[in-house]
Amino acid sequence: MVSTNLTSKRRMKWMIMIAFLLFTLLLIRIAWIEFVQGGELQAMAYAQQVLNRKINPKRGTIYDATGENMLAVSSSVETVSINPMNIEEEKKEFVAQKLSELFELDYEKTLKKVRKKSSIETIAKKVDKEKTNELRIWMEENKIETGINIDEDTKRYYPYNSLAAQVIGFCGADNQGLDGIEAKYDDILKGSMGTIEKITDAKGGEIENAKEEYVPAKDGKDLILSIDMTVQSIVEKYLKNACIDNKCTDGGNVVIMNPKNGDILAMATYPDYNLNTPYEPNTEELKAIWDTLDSKEQTKQLQAIWRNRAIADTYEPGSTFKTITASAALEEGITETDKEGEFNCTGSIEIAGVRIKCWRHYRPHGSESLRQALMNSCNPVFIGLGQKIGKEKYYDYLEKFGFLDKTGIDLPGEAKGIFLAENKVGPVELATISFGQRFEVTPLQMVTAVSSIANGGMQVKPRVVKAIKDPETGEVQEIEVKKEKRIISEETANSVLSMMESVVGEGTGKNAQVKGYLVGGKTGTSEDGVNTNKYVTSFLGVAPISDPEVVILITLYNPTGEGGHQGGGVAAPVGSQILSEVLPYLELKKDKQEETQEEVTVPELRNKTVEEAKKELKEIGLELEIKQEVENELENEINTKEKVIIEQVPKPEVKIRSGNKVTVEIE
Repeated sequence: MVSTNLTSKRRMKWMIMIAFLLFTLLLIRIAWIEFVQGGELQAMAYAQQVLNRKINPKRGTIYDATGENMLAVSSSVETVSINPMNIEEEKKEFVAQKLSELFELDYEKTLKKVRKKSSIETIAKKVDKEKTNELRIWMEENKIETGINIDEDTKRYYPYNSLAAQVIGFCGADNQGLDGIEAKYDDILKGSMGTIEKITDAKGGEIENAKEEYVPAKDGKDLILSIDMTVQSIVEKYLKNACIDNKCTDGGNVVIMNPKNGDILAMATYPDYNLNTPYEPNTEELKAIWDTLDSKEQTKQLQAIWRNRAIADTYEPGSTFKTITASAALEEGITETDKEGEFNCTGSIEIAGVRIKCWRHYRPHGSESLRQALMNSCNPVFIGLGQKIGKEKYYDYLEKFGFLDKTGIDLPGEAKGIFLAENKVGPVELATISFGQRFEVTPLQMVTAVSSIANGGMQVKPRVVKAIKDPETGEVQEIEVKKEKRIISEETANSVLSMMESVVGEGTGKNAQVKGYLVGGKTGTSEDGVNTNKYVTSFLGVAPISDPEVVILITLYNPTGEGGHQGGGVAAPVGSQILSEVLPYLELKKDKQEETQEEVTVPELRNKTVEEAKKELKEIGLELEIKQEVENELENEINTKEKVIIEQVPKPEVKIRSGNKVTVEIE
């Protein structure tokens, strides 16, 4: 009897211990769920029981400098989605059929979405209201009240198609900026997402009388650019013509900057592309082979099309860089602008045992001042100046002018100059740098550096966006103009501008003259790579010279047309064309300049004799210059009258000022 009681007591004790253990484990589990997994489980329950549909905000508008012309705008469209759990089983195929027909979708894929055990599936994005209205009518006719959602959305649209394409950039399917300003200012333009929330049952079905909670999207802010639509249009027109007329196989670009505040008034690359269809080939040649390219090659071609070459690609600036060498030499007190006979060009100069020729080695420039050397683009003079400045000091100026770093422009993908490390530069390398060869800079770096000369010697930071505007309040936030430090004295800057005026007035840049305005400039011709047999031709201009408000750089890559590849004959006339329209449009005051020189059209001289050509040019106020590449020019001059002309620069139909020269080649 006693034994039986003891056994019962032990059993009871064990049961109590087991019960206590189970209770303890249950408490631990409850605590784990509450304090450790609570947040996660609550979120899962919310996701299961709350139907959440997103509403895209309206992306901010991008305006040109006037604040009136819209370069990028978001139009109202709609997004169609479904709640599969709320579509009756017997109507699923019927719904899938209509959705696939209306939005031109694959029926099987659409049906798969309709049959999914999920709370929400997207059917079509960025749909025009014409089609969604058709869907609404169909839903009403077939008494389908639940399961199909039509929500407001926005679609990016570019009213001027290709205008400033490589600057503005474009957006992806989810309204995110993918390139250009759209990408750089995405956080400001995109706004914040809105939502529509509705409580559902655990299976995702609707609960009767459950209300939707609407959280409106917050629209993005607007941008006001420094780009002027009219100036940009003028630039693109003449850039396209120049690239086609001169058969520039690798295209070209033009940058115009206001040197006083760094505003980019125009930045164009040719060929461009349509911002509304950025994934389509942009030239007839590319369209012809597009379907034969694999996806990797298509992507490569598209990236090349989108590339803003004015900031992302480097080039050898050639003789335009002589403005930098001249600035450094004057600032260091090594030379003067008009010291007669200070230099003597013999056709070449020897540096460390290497003889470097002047471009006109066959007819040396002889005695020159610095002004004359810049007008003649005489290489030996600038080589000599570079040697006098010295490597260390020259590299100091490269840094001051911003060539050793990026400009900091508010655009993605900017590159910087490519120079030899200072410790690897010898006398020969310094010599080639001094007249603009064997290194590379971006067109934007070149424009920015010369803007420092044009504004009196101050470094300026380029910008494309000048203001941010809140579309709700109308509040405008101006972007600060940044003038960082002095590079050269105002006296030096004015001296260089004066010499640049002479280059256009009497030197190699004559074809860039503009009626009513004094224009300063420098032409450039350089090799595009080593032993490629390709050239880059350019013109760098400043106007009006009395109070500069425009700095322009025209860069044409590998011109192969009949006009040749010299900057004075190919790029300078484009500068004249652009500035002749841009300067009056900007309402810039004309200089006190005699306007006796008229604009004349260059005639066709090829296949005519030298004597015939001279007579024809004289009648319209132009002169003939024969390109000689022989040592004894005087001896051959007598025999040239009956020689036939095979090439000419400028080409026929180009308009230039009377008094200028047309350079020809004879057989």
